[in-house]
Amino acid sequence: MTPAFAQLADNLENIARQNLYRSRRVTESPQGVNLQLDGRKLLNFCSNDYLGMANHPDVVKAFKTAANQYGVGSGSAHLICGHSFAHHALEEELAAFTGRDRALLFSTGYMANMGVISSLLGRADTVFEDRLNHASLLDGGLLSGARFKRYAHADIDHLGTSLQKAAGNKLIVTDGIFSMDGDFAPLKELSLVAKNHNAWLMVDDAHGLGIIGAHGGGLLEYYGLKQDEVAVLMGTLGKGFGTFGAFVAGSEVLIETLIQKARTYIYTTALPAAIAEATRASLKLVIAENWRRDKLEKLTARFRSGAQQLGLQVMASSSPIQPIVIGDSKRAVEISNGLLNAGFLISAIRPPTVPQGSARLRVTFSAMHEEQQIDQLLDALAKSMTC
Repeated sequence: MTPAFAQLADNLENIARQNLYRSRRVTESPQGVNLQLDGRKLLNFCSNDYLGMANHPDVVKAFKTAANQYGVGSGSAHLICGHSFAHHALEEELAAFTGRDRALLFSTGYMANMGVISSLLGRADTVFEDRLNHASLLDGGLLSGARFKRYAHADIDHLGTSLQKAAGNKLIVTDGIFSMDGDFAPLKELSLVAKNHNAWLMVDDAHGLGIIGAHGGGLLEYYGLKQDEVAVLMGTLGKGFGTFGAFVAGSEVLIETLIQKARTYIYTTALPAAIAEATRASLKLVIAENWRRDKLEKLTARFRSGAQQLGLQVMASSSPIQPIVIGDSKRAVEISNGLLNAGFLISAIRPPTVPQGSARLRVTFSAMHEEQQIDQLLDALAKSMTC
C-alpha cells in the first residue's frame, strides 16, 4: 500500500473509532413501509417516500409505458437532444403546480442547488446560509466563489445584521423543512428581510412539496408566499413525488439565466423521459389525493403524543420528520441496531450530518403507515431506549 493510501486507511480507522463509520444496506424489495433488507422483513421508518408514491401502481405503469415509448436513456443533455416532450410537459405542469412562470428540471437536487447558486453569484457578491442548511446548499455557496456567510439557525436578527454589511448581489438561502430537525424555516420573516435589504431569497423545499399545504404546494403555500416574495424555489422529485430528479421554479428571467449559465444543467445528461412521465402521473395523484397529507398529519400527531408520554426527547417538529435526540453517536447506533433486531428500520444520524453531541434517530412517516404500526414502533422504542 502506498503512503497516500495508508493515510486513507488510517482515516477510515479513525472514523470507525469515533462510531461514525457508515455502511450500506441492500434492499431486496420495492420501497414501502414493509421492506425486505439483507434477507429480513422490516417495518421501514426512515424513508423520504412520504406519500407512498415510489411504488404506486399508476406511477409504475406510467414509467413502463414511457420506457416503451422513449427507451431507457435520454441520450444527451437537455441542450443537445435529450429534452423530450415528457420533460417539457413536466416542467410546464410543475410551474403551474407551484404558481410560477416556469420550471426547469435538473438531474438531482444536489446539482440543482449547486447550479443555481453558482449561476446567480460571483466573487463580488454574498451568499447567506442558515447554519443547518443541507450540504448541497452549503456546497453551492462555496462553489459560487461569493463571500460565504452563515447565520444562526432561523435567526432573523443575526441575518439582518450580516446583510447590512454586505455589498454586491445578495442571496439568502434556506431549507424549507430542515431535513435533520424537521422544523419549518421562518419564510415570512425571511422574505421581509430579503425585501428590506434588496436581496434574493432561495428556498429548498425538498421535504415540503407534496406534503405540506392544503394542495401539497409546500411551505410557500403554507405561508401564502408568491414568486415576488421568494425568487427561487427548488424542489426534489424523489421524496413527496416518489420518483427521481429535481426542479427549480421561478421567473422567466431566472429560468433562462439557468439554461444559459448553470453548468450542472448544461453539462450533464437529462434524466430519462420515463422518469418524467412517472413524475407527471405522481404529480396528478399528489394534487388530487388530499387524504395522504391528512393521514400523515394524524400519524405524526399520534407518534408525538406517544413519544412525549414515554419521555422521549423528540425535537419540535410538526412535519413527518420526527428526530429523537440521543446525543452520543455510539448509543444512537446501539439503539438503531436494537430496533433493527426487533424488526424496525430507523437510521442513526451522526456527525458531520448533524452537530457534535446531537446524534439522533431520524424517524420518518409515510401515508402508507397505519396507526397500529405507529403503536408498535412506540413499544419498540420504549424497550430499546431502556436497554
